[in-house]
Formats: sequence, structure tokens, C-alpha cells
Amino acid sequence: MTIRFEGTGRRAGPPPASGAGDGKSRGLGLGTKILIGMVVGAVAGIVFREQATVVEPLGDFFIRLLLMAAIPLVFFNLLAGLTALTDLRTFGRLSAKIVGYYLVTTATALTLGLVAMHLVRPGVGMTLTGEVDEAIGEVPEVADLLLQLIPTNIFRAFTEGNVAQLVIVAVFLGITTLFLPEEPRDLLRKGYAALAALFRKLVDGILWVAPLGIGALMAVTVGRYGSELFGPMARFLLGVWGTQVLMFGAYMVLLTLLTDRRPWDFLRGTGTLWATTVATTSSLASLSVALEIAEKIRLPRAVYSFTLPLGAQINKDGTSIMLTAVLVFTAQAAGVDFSLAQMVTILLVGLLLSEGSGGIPGGGLVIALIFVQAFNLPLEIAVIVGGIYRLVDMGNTTINVMGDMVGTAIVSHSEAKNLPTESPS
Repeated sequence: MTIRFEGTGRRAGPPPASGAGDGKSRGLGLGTKILIGMVVGAVAGIVFREQATVVEPLGDFFIRLLLMAAIPLVFFNLLAGLTALTDLRTFGRLSAKIVGYYLVTTATALTLGLVAMHLVRPGVGMTLTGEVDEAIGEVPEVADLLLQLIPTNIFRAFTEGNVAQLVIVAVFLGITTLFLPEEPRDLLRKGYAALAALFRKLVDGILWVAPLGIGALMAVTVGRYGSELFGPMARFLLGVWGTQVLMFGAYMVLLTLLTDRRPWDFLRGTGTLWATTVATTSSLASLSVALEIAEKIRLPRAVYSFTLPLGAQINKDGTSIMLTAVLVFTAQAAGVDFSLAQMVTILLVGLLLSEGSGGIPGGGLVIALIFVQAFNLPLEIAVIVGGIYRLVDMGNTTINVMGDMVGTAIVSHSEAKNLPTESPS
């Protein structure tokens, strides 16, 4: 069966040797400028400590710009990608592959978190005071999560920035567009593509201020939390970061085995994205950059416009590591040992909860509190982790988004034989 894609951007394949750039720019590239901004910001945080927080509004301004562009970019990019498909079976196959990948990697992340915390044992020797209000929330039902995907008001989904609901709306509209007569279908297809291009250009403009915004965010983070690296939470942080490194290694192995891309070229081409995830600690704010980078490293738009927004909502490998780390940390401090059956329950509940962290800074901490409470453990450790959560969330967000990008590359490569040369956008 031959599957045709029309107007979907660029042909799938390995990135050009120059990485994410176009090879024509002179002087320092954007990635280099961002790296310099991060270093300068970190040094400023070390030197000025709490006083460095004076530049926090500058970092918040950058995050707001990314969030402003993210919602319309996700919506129209997905519509442009879906309406380029001429066979709905292709969409079904892509969906099955990427959801299967997300489930496997999330389960792997949860398992790694459990194992690592049992080896590092950060909670052994800690004393709990028991002075924490435990009225946090309940584990959501699967049926409730599914119903929440369907918006009762499309415009409210836009105003609230609900990515999951917007993905559903875009999927329905995109599929419906394919059933229209040829003339209105082609008109809408061109309109979606033009609007997607418009918002990608907007992200290009926003990234001009990325070195300044990311530098400010790094200064605030280091200035506010740097001393915590040497406190009693150091073992917990090292355990979480070490597990995140293991997950990163797993991604690179999958990328090498299942695609024709090589880790170094992939990381070089996507470097701007990882600087953004570390600085913003927001999957949603980073999503607009992820979509832009996916275009530049020549992933097919019909794939990434669907997999990346979907991943931003349901694929939370970094958050999953943090959830099990906090749970085991708390259990060790409380002197509780989990049976094998309880371990399986932890994995299942973690899979459910990891999809509810919202893609915003700090969203995972609320989920961690619910996760701990679901197993009748005291919330004190989770609250203490909240004091250094940004240090944890820098890695969480990076692993979350990296899982999405690697999954997109894998699915794109698996579909390469069905993708003819795509016309330029």
C-alpha cells in the first residue's frame, strides 16, 4: 500500500551535518548563545545568591512568550499534519506505535525509579515529625481521565490552554476535513499549513530572546537553590539525577538501534530544546520549541505534529522517575517495606498519575503528593522535596520532552518506507 503525504514540510531522514541551523548564519549560533547565557546566569546565581532573583521577571516573561505561541502552534500544526494524510489507516498506525512506545518507556522509568531509590536509600535515618496536612486529593479514575479529554466548550479549551483537549479537537477537525469535497478540503489544508507556518515563525522570533530569558532563569535557580545541593537532600537528588541519566542512556540506545540517526548528531541538532526544558521546567512552554526543532531536523510534520503534543500530555518519563523516587524516599523514612504485589500496584498507579501533571512548572509535585497519599504514607517528605522541586524538575522536563522527541524519531523512521519525498512548505 502506498501512502502519500502532501505539503507536510520536509522529508523524513537524518538531520543535516550543521545540526539545527541552516548553515548560512555567521558568528555564534543560537545554541551557542543560549549556552553562554546559561553559564553567565549560573555564575551570577553563585555570586549574587538570593539577590539574583531580581531578574526573575525576565525569565517569567520568556516563559509567557513561549506559552503564548504554544497553544495555536500545537493546534494548527496538528491540523496541517493530519489533513496532509490521504489514508486514515496511516493515522491509526502512527497512533498505535507512539502510544505503545509511550507506555513502554513510562513503565521503564517507573521501574528504574523504584530500583534506584532502593539502592541509594535516601530515606534511611530520616525522622518524620508528622506535622503535615494530608488533605491533598484522590487518585483519579480512568473513566474520569478519559471524559476530561473531551471538551464541552472548544473555546474554553483554548483559553485554559488544555493541550489534551485541543489535540482531541484537532484530530476530529482534521479527520472531518478529509471527508469534505476536494475544493474546500484543499482550501482548509492550505489555510492550516499557512497558520502553522505563521506560528512557527513567531517561535523563531521568540527564540531571539532565549539567551537572555534562559540566562535569567538559570541565575534565579542557582541563586535560590544552589545551597541545597550540599544539604541533607543531596542523596535524593543524586538518586533522581542518576536515574534520569540512565533513562537518557536508554533513549540513546533506542535511537541508535531503531533509527538511522546517531546520538551526537541528534543532541547537537536539538540542543536549543534541552536548554529550554532545563530553564523553563515546563513541557508546555518547551513544546513550541520542540515543534520548531522537529521541523529543522527534518522529522515529517505529519508525524511530529501529532506525537509531540500527545507526548506533552501523556508521556512523562521524568515525572514518573520522580514519583517513584518520592514514594520510596517517604516509605524508607517511615520504615515501610513494599511487597512485590504493592510494587506492581505502584507501577499501575504511577502510569495513571504521570499523565496528570499538566505540563506546567511544579505540576508534578502535586501529583507526587497524591501518589504518596494513595499508599497511606505521610506527606512530609513530599513537602520537603517541594522546597527543592525546581532542581528535580529541570531533569524531569528534559527527560519528558526527550522521550517525546526520540519516540517521534523512531516512529518517523519506521514509517519512512511509506513516506515519499515531501514538497517544501
